[in-house]
Amino acid sequence: MIDFERLRQSMVDSQIRPNDVTDPRILAAMLEVPRERFVPPHLIGLAYLDDDIVVREAADGRPARYLMEPMILARLVQALNLLPQDRVLDVGCATGYSTAVLTHLAGSVCGLESESDLAAAAQKNVANAQIVTGPLTKGVAQAAPFDAILINGSVEVGPESLLSQLKEGGRLVAVVRKGPPGRATLYARNNGAVSARPLFDAGVPPLPGFEAPQGFVF
Repeated sequence: MIDFERLRQSMVDSQIRPNDVTDPRILAAMLEVPRERFVPPHLIGLAYLDDDIVVREAADGRPARYLMEPMILARLVQALNLLPQDRVLDVGCATGYSTAVLTHLAGSVCGLESESDLAAAAQKNVANAQIVTGPLTKGVAQAAPFDAILINGSVEVGPESLLSQLKEGGRLVAVVRKGPPGRATLYARNNGAVSARPLFDAGVPPLPGFEAPQGFVF
């Protein structure tokens, strides 16, 4: 029998703590949420690997979808500097692992997923969050504005429509990919303007819908 509790502790101690994740709330959340429940049954033994995990293979013209590497997820979430009362949008939530982590840190969490089967899995896996099915690039306007937005995957174009759903003082984190590797970037809305600050290099799979048009230069 796999000792998932031991693997979860090892993930935090060997992957997350050594990579500048110091927020005790994030460490506690990632110790609490059972990542193995969010991966396909045949990959359950790899749930705590320090890598992206495929939750749905590419098929019928649709790209593969992933759970982000735990360390990168933790660093992105830490950059959001979440407060207990914050309203958070989790874009590309897939089966809901990141959404579940965020529920331990914020007042309310909305997970957005474009694929109905993944959204259904997320709804089943995370009881205390709202899961919305719809285009990832459009966000969830009816629930906006948000204090913070997490984008689960790399983007090649600026997430302008999502930035418009931030309230004053709101933050958005994404991995912006101009080429390998991408760079984690923190966007912030202050005094009606949005600023962007690079954080760290990060290689994560692209999120569908945020590809650059052919010939486009970010």
